[in-house]
Amino acid sequence: MRKFKTDERLQKIIDTAVARQFSLRVVMENIHDPHNVSAIFRTCDGVGVPKISLLYTFESFPRISKTSSSSANKWIEVDRYDNTKLCYDELRKQGYKIYASMLNKSAKNIYDIDLTKKIALVFGNEKRGVSPEAEKLADETFYIPMRGMIQSLNVSVAAAVTLYEAQRQRFLKGKYKKSELSKEELDQLIDKWCEK
Repeated sequence: MRKFKTDERLQKIIDTAVARQFSLRVVMENIHDPHNVSAIFRTCDGVGVPKISLLYTFESFPRISKTSSSSANKWIEVDRYDNTKLCYDELRKQGYKIYASMLNKSAKNIYDIDLTKKIALVFGNEKRGVSPEAEKLADETFYIPMRGMIQSLNVSVAAAVTLYEAQRQRFLKGKYKKSELSKEELDQLIDKWCEK
């Protein structure tokens, strides 16, 4: 399929595939508004997150809008879970440390966390936030510092702020220049994308 792509399109696919951050994962837990879900997909694509875990133990699994996500979901893989422990166990098996977004006494400032490590970031429901179970089973919790009277951001904005801090840290360490995949895995990903 590569030969059917223009040189510019093929180079865009190759550059994007190389920059994918397989050590960075997002978990969306019970996020209700499909526009928020789509916006997070779009941000994930923008910073190079290759896979999202949808953890829905209360809400129904979301429909992802191609309009508001700008078809970002086309380039991002999705795992679906209806059990928090199962989701977290799978992430830990793959070597991820799990950070849940939660304003509590032990939460770490997002700017004090090394986001260049293998890390999964959990964002919760618009009204309820991260569930007590998702908070309890996480390795750590984090918060975004706020200077006003309101204590939290819209979930899609919070995800964007956090992921762009991860991108900043990873860019400074040169993590976007060299793929985290083997040459064979990278070639498979490029071939797969050329078929889309």
